[in-house]
Amino acid sequence: MAEVDAAGEDAVDRTGAQRYAAEWARAVRRLGFVPLSAAETERLLLAYTLRLADALRTDESVASVAEEIGRAMVETNLTEPGMIEWSVRALADRLPARVLCGRGGSGAAAGLAGRIAAAQGGLAAGFARALRDRTFVHQERIARSAWQARDAVEQALRDSEARFRAVFSGAAIGIGIADVDGRIIDVNQAFADMLGYPVEELRRLDVASLFHPDDVAGMSELYRELVEGKRESVRAEQRYHRKDGTCVWADLAVSLIRHDDGRPRFTVAVAEDITGRYELQRRLRFQALHDPLTELPNRTLFFETLGRLLGQAGPVGLCFLDLDGFKAINDSLGHDLGDRLLVTIARRLAGCVAERGYLVARMGGDEFAILVDGDAGIDGVIAVAEAVLAAVSAPVFVDDQQLMVSASIGIVDSEHVGASVAELMKAAHTTLYWAKAQGRGRWAVYDPERSARDIARSGRLAGLPLALDRGEFVLHYQPIVSLLDGRMLAVEALVRWQHPQLGLIGPDRFIGLAEETGLIVRLGEWVLRQACRDARGWHTEFPDARLVVSVNLAARQADAPAIVDTVADTLASSGLPAELLQLELTESAVMGSAEEPLRTLHRLAGLGVRLAIDDFGTGYSNLAYLRRLPITCLKLAAPFVEGIRGDEPDAADHRDERIVDALVRLAHALELWVTAEGVETEAQAERLRALRCDTAQGRLFGPPEPADAIRTRLAGG
Repeated sequence: MAEVDAAGEDAVDRTGAQRYAAEWARAVRRLGFVPLSAAETERLLLAYTLRLADALRTDESVASVAEEIGRAMVETNLTEPGMIEWSVRALADRLPARVLCGRGGSGAAAGLAGRIAAAQGGLAAGFARALRDRTFVHQERIARSAWQARDAVEQALRDSEARFRAVFSGAAIGIGIADVDGRIIDVNQAFADMLGYPVEELRRLDVASLFHPDDVAGMSELYRELVEGKRESVRAEQRYHRKDGTCVWADLAVSLIRHDDGRPRFTVAVAEDITGRYELQRRLRFQALHDPLTELPNRTLFFETLGRLLGQAGPVGLCFLDLDGFKAINDSLGHDLGDRLLVTIARRLAGCVAERGYLVARMGGDEFAILVDGDAGIDGVIAVAEAVLAAVSAPVFVDDQQLMVSASIGIVDSEHVGASVAELMKAAHTTLYWAKAQGRGRWAVYDPERSARDIARSGRLAGLPLALDRGEFVLHYQPIVSLLDGRMLAVEALVRWQHPQLGLIGPDRFIGLAEETGLIVRLGEWVLRQACRDARGWHTEFPDARLVVSVNLAARQADAPAIVDTVADTLASSGLPAELLQLELTESAVMGSAEEPLRTLHRLAGLGVRLAIDDFGTGYSNLAYLRRLPITCLKLAAPFVEGIRGDEPDAADHRDERIVDALVRLAHALELWVTAEGVETEAQAERLRALRCDTAQGRLFGPPEPADAIRTRLAGG
């Protein structure tokens, strides 16, 4: 066994490792004969401990390392069954707590548990295989020697027979002899005890009658190939039926003994009872592939099954569900109650699909998945989802608590997604998010077109910061004209994204994303500075026009503590007179009850800039509060203007016109300027003029245009 290097020792608790090795040494010496001194045993087991701990902490294959140590135990004659039993159990019960350190977090703990399970399996497998190999070598050598001695040395037949019988009868491992037709000639007591038969009864049976029915065909074929000379030996893990009907697993090695002329004479089978090791491996595999809380299949088994089903090229449906509000239950009532709730929900989910044979897995936390394979189709998957929602929504009673929970489910059909596990799971997560967004207790079906839109939106979201850094945003300006004489008095700055692949993108496709991410503050500052630079250029060239540039301030910009300093710095750096800048804010941004927004507005007005309320009439406005605002203009929302259609308005037109009339009168009573947005027709302009609206903007007076187009318009008078 190689010594552990310094880096490996530094990675574990050396003192804890020594205590663990000392306890291990005492245990093995108590459990059986050890051919080493106490100090030698402890040094040897310390090396094994450090090697195991190092493998558990690194990316090294822990199963291979543990198997190597299991073999090394046999090579150093630590072969008592109790020794390996203690070692496997202590690997999980004692080693992590006493030797490993620095492995925090639920994800790391789950990973360590899996690696410890792999180490337990590797240790048991290495020990058993090494012990089996050594025993097979010794027993087969003795058996062959016995038979060859009897054939070759006629005069020593009696002595040879005595030696063979002593080995054959006294061997701790089962040995059986059969003719080439499979009839049993003789077995030793160990073989008889393993199968629960008397020796005499076994001598009247044939080999095939002892095999498990599921294995008869395969083993018969192996025996035939052995007798025909296609194989010299056979090695297999084989199930036998005991006389009482129970099943025993055996590690079986069969060799063919020939006559001097090469003809098959008989077969010698050496069988070791590995039922205990097989059950241990089965339990370890169950633990590795099942959730310890709910005993449902875990993520590993789920992905194995999903990959196999997709590999068979058949249709696969998936219900991916998440409990609504589970975190609140867990946090308020405690994790113990939350765990019991999960167990109850898991049983209900399994019960929903038990008769159909679908796989239900716990993916982690409060997420579960149901695989619907076969020809159920999307309607069948939806039926499963609805049954699950009904089962989950029933009241859950835990102790004296009655809990009401619901679930959201994403439904995916592999025929509409793709043939890979990654694609299917990505679609499942996306669809679950859609269901969550619709409300509690709902399911949603994957829609490729909607997914494509979401992906495009995510692409725009990810590209926004880079677009700003690369200078991909541009400003267009829409004229605001006087309804009295048609002069262009102002322009509104509107941002566009000149996308390198998608072309010119309107603000409706990215402003919302910028607000979500907070990028709207940086973007809004860029718009403000660029608009002021453009307006300064127009003012320098056409000073008599006194053209005002109107810039929108998002709510997050208006709330930023530095907004006043930003506006002041922009005016100073651009050289634009403050009275030629108008800032537009929404009603929600200015109609609060707190004093801080009001102070900010007064500070902005103190700079000399104009303030306007954009889309006035679409939100809730406190009119008493409106009197206190230092604003100069109200911009009427476009929907009111759209309701004004012509000279013979219907009842709805009359209502919209009366609303506009009232808003204009209100604004004028407060000595505010009024701008109507969204003016599309001359008839609308005429009605607004009759209502004494001051200015207007819309397609009738010109669409948003680049700065050069505004310059051309100013040059033309």
